[in-house]
Amino acid sequence: MRLKTLAIVPIAVISILAATTSVSAAATPQSPVNLGSAGNFTILSESGITDVHASAVVGDVGTSPITGAALLLTCPEVTGYIYTVDAAGPLPCRVTDATRLTSAVGDMETAYNDAAGRTNPDVLNLGAGEIGGLTLTPGLYKWTSNVSISNDVTLAGGPNDVWILQIDGTLNEASAKHVTLTGGAQAKNVFWQTAGGAAIGTQADFQGIILSKTLVAMKTKASLTGRLLAQTAVTLQMNSITQPAL
Repeated sequence: MRLKTLAIVPIAVISILAATTSVSAAATPQSPVNLGSAGNFTILSESGITDVHASAVVGDVGTSPITGAALLLTCPEVTGYIYTVDAAGPLPCRVTDATRLTSAVGDMETAYNDAAGRTNPDVLNLGAGEIGGLTLTPGLYKWTSNVSISNDVTLAGGPNDVWILQIDGTLNEASAKHVTLTGGAQAKNVFWQTAGGAAIGTQADFQGIILSKTLVAMKTKASLTGRLLAQTAVTLQMNSITQPAL
């Protein structure tokens, strides 16, 4: 009897896909947070700015309502004006203007409430709070926890795209890590709202506007393109901080 040889034909092709590192967010684009007169400041703090010399800040700096004696940057460290509510503060560059500062602080608090109050997030609790290694597209992100950046993060979008990142806890970027903007994305359109403190690690690089309910701490030789708008203190340690392009 002659035997028939049967060919084995696969009935399915199995593909193994690597886990995606790109997160698509917004169905409806977000509008930028209106900073009002707080947007005139690279650093604005309600309870002081400490500094380990020497830092380099491009843009105006101010503290209110605390006395200017709590603003410890020196004049050569700031390319811009240093505003205080009284005659205390760095000389000879200090400008006393309590009215300007009161208005800016009020606008800062309004901006924080705007960012925190945006509803219907596109993404909730992404990565359980760990966003290191991800690429984020524009949109509204919310975390009910702390947020950590343990590896480089990329924000990919165009020059008019907006990111709002609502964080109920703290924001921490690890040492020597980077937040990078691609595709023409601009730091002026990235808003990190933190109910807890924010800490940018040693020699790390960060992009965007930090609206913090509490402390913003820049660790040794960390750099930032954006603004530090803190309702308590800002601490600096030999940092480079540059206001974003308008």
